[in-house]
Amino acid sequence: MALGHHTTHGKNAADFTEDAARVESTTSVQTMEKALVRKIDLFLLPTLWLMYLLSYIDRTNIGNAKIAGMQDDLRLSSGQYSISLIVFFISYVIFEVPSNLILSKSRPSIFLPAIMILWGIVTCCMAAVQSYQQLVALRFLVGILEAGFAPGVLLILSSWYKREEQSKRFAVYISAAILSGAFGGLLAGSITKNLEGVHGIRGWRWLFIVEGVATAGWACVARFLLLDFPLTSKYLSEEERHLASERLLVNEGSRASDEMRLGALQAFKRSMTDWRVWLFTAGYMVIVGSSTLSYFYPTLVEGLGYKSYKAQYMTVPIFGVAFVCNGLTGYFSDKVPGKRGLIIACWLVLSLCCSVATTIVTNFQARYVLLVFMAAGLWSSNALALSFASSSFAHMSREGRAVSLAFVNAMGNLAQIYGAYLFPSEDAPRYIMGFSVVSAMCAFGVGVYGSLHAVGRKGQLDR
Repeated sequence: MALGHHTTHGKNAADFTEDAARVESTTSVQTMEKALVRKIDLFLLPTLWLMYLLSYIDRTNIGNAKIAGMQDDLRLSSGQYSISLIVFFISYVIFEVPSNLILSKSRPSIFLPAIMILWGIVTCCMAAVQSYQQLVALRFLVGILEAGFAPGVLLILSSWYKREEQSKRFAVYISAAILSGAFGGLLAGSITKNLEGVHGIRGWRWLFIVEGVATAGWACVARFLLLDFPLTSKYLSEEERHLASERLLVNEGSRASDEMRLGALQAFKRSMTDWRVWLFTAGYMVIVGSSTLSYFYPTLVEGLGYKSYKAQYMTVPIFGVAFVCNGLTGYFSDKVPGKRGLIIACWLVLSLCCSVATTIVTNFQARYVLLVFMAAGLWSSNALALSFASSSFAHMSREGRAVSLAFVNAMGNLAQIYGAYLFPSEDAPRYIMGFSVVSAMCAFGVGVYGSLHAVGRKGQLDR
């Protein structure tokens, strides 16, 4: 009876032993993989988060320096100050792709800390500027040096994590920029107020010194914490390096291996002829272009009836809600990676509705609430758009991903140049032009990411 039973089901003792061994082997690999991911997180996420926080503070501290006396000391006109802002983004955009190509053929643990030390030194040097020309030159130089950082982070994250692991990691990365918006001004105010006149140095000059030294100091620490690429990271054992590489190959299927190397021109040509790159670039440009609204939060809040320091403090809840929504979006998006385009489109619909309503509603409190939700939609879309692009470029070689991610990020940041002119003071308090442009960009973004979602359902994009 027992023998007949086994014969009927085609199973014998050896088969059951093999099945048990296979299950045990699979469980063991999964356990090793979870431990590996935790180790990768421990090395990468805190290090990159603080690097990006300092990067964002260094690029925006000129605004705090301006109101702390820099504009008066250097006798800057409004036009000259605007040029000193824009020149950063010009060099930043131009050098993103070349920088990422260099990174793809080098070691991130050396390249990223090296450029960070350099821009920290240049930030310190800004404390010694005596003229408009010197300020512009140093801002241009900071743009060149910082150009390699953000796209470099995108390349590193896309090289270590599976598609269904990326959204929450990109959300962590973007959260540094959100928090810098919430607390960067408070930190700058503390430095300029408490160090004003110390050793005969103005507070705004101390701002550049303190933040530049902090940047260079953390870069030295990051040199010993950052991982390189999966097959070359010295902090992993040979078995861990193999698992880190193989798990991505199995997950992505079509991902080109790290052994497939392309020349710079070949990688650039392949990237620029890939329709995915252009569609993601268009989508990310409208998100970043709309997000330039964050530069005007103090002005907009003041226009809603909040004055002086209260206007600064009332911007904190805007970034606080955005921080929470960004984190929740990243966490849940990894559970449904095939819905990223749809989720982005939904967030942009919310921002679109809030933008339109802001031009109609006149109640100060109601407009403030609309600003809060508009910011939440834009910041949450930002992080998810990057992870969506990253996972959709998985079929490319490392050099191809380096060019594509840098190009998307560069063109997105190009939007900050024209975004700086959307809310002129003469349009207060309703800012019809600015909110109309933001509304139009959000509507366009809904179309782009809705289309990407539809294409993805046919198997040509994110799973």
